[in-house]
Formats: sequence, C-alpha cells, structure tokens
Amino acid sequence: MALTAGIVGLPNVGKSTLFNAITQAGAESANYPFCTIDPNVGIVEVPDHRLQKLTELVIPKKTVPTAFEFTDIAGIVKGASKGEGLGNKFLSHIRQVDAICHVVRCFADENITHVSGRVNPIDDIETINLELILADMETVEKRIERVGKLAKQKDKEAVAEFEVLSLLKEAFEAEKPARAVEFTDEQQKIVKGLHLLTIKPVLYVANVDEDEVADASNNEYVKQVREFAAGEKAEVIVICAKIESEIAELEGEEKQMFLEELGIEESGLDQLIRASYNLLGLATYFTAGVQEVRAWTFRKGMKAPQCAGIIHSDFERGFIRAEIVSYDDLMAAGSMTAAKEAGKVRLEGKEYEVKDGDIIHFRFNV
Repeated sequence: MALTAGIVGLPNVGKSTLFNAITQAGAESANYPFCTIDPNVGIVEVPDHRLQKLTELVIPKKTVPTAFEFTDIAGIVKGASKGEGLGNKFLSHIRQVDAICHVVRCFADENITHVSGRVNPIDDIETINLELILADMETVEKRIERVGKLAKQKDKEAVAEFEVLSLLKEAFEAEKPARAVEFTDEQQKIVKGLHLLTIKPVLYVANVDEDEVADASNNEYVKQVREFAAGEKAEVIVICAKIESEIAELEGEEKQMFLEELGIEESGLDQLIRASYNLLGLATYFTAGVQEVRAWTFRKGMKAPQCAGIIHSDFERGFIRAEIVSYDDLMAAGSMTAAKEAGKVRLEGKEYEVKDGDIIHFRFNV
C-alpha cells in the first residue's frame, strides 16, 4: 500500500532534524519491492510487537515487517499559495501525500532563531493552514465559475456540486479547513474529486526540549497546541527531534537502555509512525509459514480478496477463500495445530472484512 505522510513545518521548528532521524532509522530497502525512492522520501518499519512473537512461535527463515513512507515537504513562507519562496513546490508535494504531520516548535532557544522572531506555536500552525486554505479557495472559486452556470440550468449534478462548493467557500472565508466541514456521504464523493489540500487528515507533532520529552505536561506551548488540535479533533504527539536523531543511531538493548534513561517507553519516531498509520485508517494482517513471517498493510474495511491482492494480483483474481486465525487466538493456543483443534481457525469467503491482527493463508486458483 503506497500511502505516505508528509512532514511540514516552518523553518527552524525541527522538521529537517526529525526527517533525518527517519532516514537514519530507515527500513532495509532490500526487504521491500519497488523501493527506489526520491531523496525526500524515507521508508521506516512499522513497529509491531506481534511480528516478533509470531517469529518466535513459527521460527521462519526470514521475517519481514511492513513499512510506511514519510515525505519531507519543501519549506514554506507566507505567500506560498501565490508561489512565494518554494510555495509551488510545497503545494505540489502536499497534493501527493495522504496525510500531514505538522511539526510545531514548542521550545525556546536563543541560539535557534524563529522565522517570525518569537516562539508562538499557534501562529506557526495558522501560517501554514492559511496558505493551504488560500490555495484551496482558489481551486473552489474556479470551480464555482464553471459549475454555477450549469446549476442555474437545474442540472442535478451541478446543483449538488454547487452546494458543496458553497459550503467550502464559506468555511475558507472563515479560515477553516475543508476537514472541519461536515458532509453527507454523497457530498464526500464530490469533495474527494476536488483534491483539496485542507481535506487531508493532520497530526500535530510538538517538538520540545530534551529535558521535557518524558513529561511535557507543564509546557505551555504544548498545552496551546493540544487545545488547538482538540478543536479539529486531531491528535498531538510530543517528541524531541534532537533526541530522535540520537535514538535512530542505536539498536536493540542499547536503544532500550537509552529510552529508559530518558524515562520514556518508546521513541517519538515509533509513536509518529503508529499515529500516522492510524490516521490513515491502516491496519496490519500477517502471513506466517516456515519460509517467511510477514506483516502486510491494508486499509480498514477491505475485504479478503482485496487484501489477497496486496500480496499479488493473482491472489485476488483467483481468490477461493481465506483460512484465518486471530493473533490473540493463536498466541493463546500456542501453535497453529492447537488453534485448529480448538476450532479457532476458520474459513472465510469473499465478503469477509479483514481485521487487524488476522493471520491469513489465502487459497486461490488461476
């Protein structure tokens, strides 16, 4: 599943430091097909303790985690929607990603200048949000000109689209993003066709000082970001980009010891990956055999044949049925044989909706 989250932020907020940590911790490219990537794309493994447990149970020849992509979005300045600075590049990169990770500076440091001269996370957020809104407003206004004429002629589809465009224009004039507007299912289909920037889901990443990463509850900047995000029903994760770049160079026990010294259970990067994964409505199913134990990414709501197609198109085309056991049931049973004896392994057909943690053997014939 080629889904990616774009990392955005104003200059000197820690965006580049965080992306560098992502590329340092990058997944082994040989494990992933078609992994030729641009310099501004980083591939990372999705942390999942279940994969390790499955490996210990099955003892395969190899284990392959699933991966996730992050794109480093070009910097932004006021006027980006009009092409100022790297504005056009910034907007084109955001159009290509599925979700936005908005890095916000939540630390004071006299040695690191702020683009506006003072640290104000809400101003920073609104600067980027406004540029995206202005770009979307231009898209909507152009569309209104075309659709308005047909709507006056009582064209049914045009009338429906004009109503959606009017709701969007009203929201943009109030400096609200498209994702803040409530639409019906039918209206959502129209909105999707507009390819708007502000409809993309957002995750706010509060970048704090090293001494606050274990507990940022007293950080006033973080409080402001959380309050703002709550209004958008968005999630906030707290990281220290500087520390993440150090953690990315460590492995295994050394990494775990470092995290314990900092007083945190998992790295900010692992939190970021997991939160971005959830933001896009993604989940993981597994295939497990002596040759390979592997994690696969799918969109929640996908049915068995579609999930089979993620492995190979032939699997979907010739899908017969899926032999499935849940991760929890397999772990409780202790082996696939015991799980079968306990009646926990079942056969599912084309209408089965795959669940996160399902361990699947697909039966197909082409």
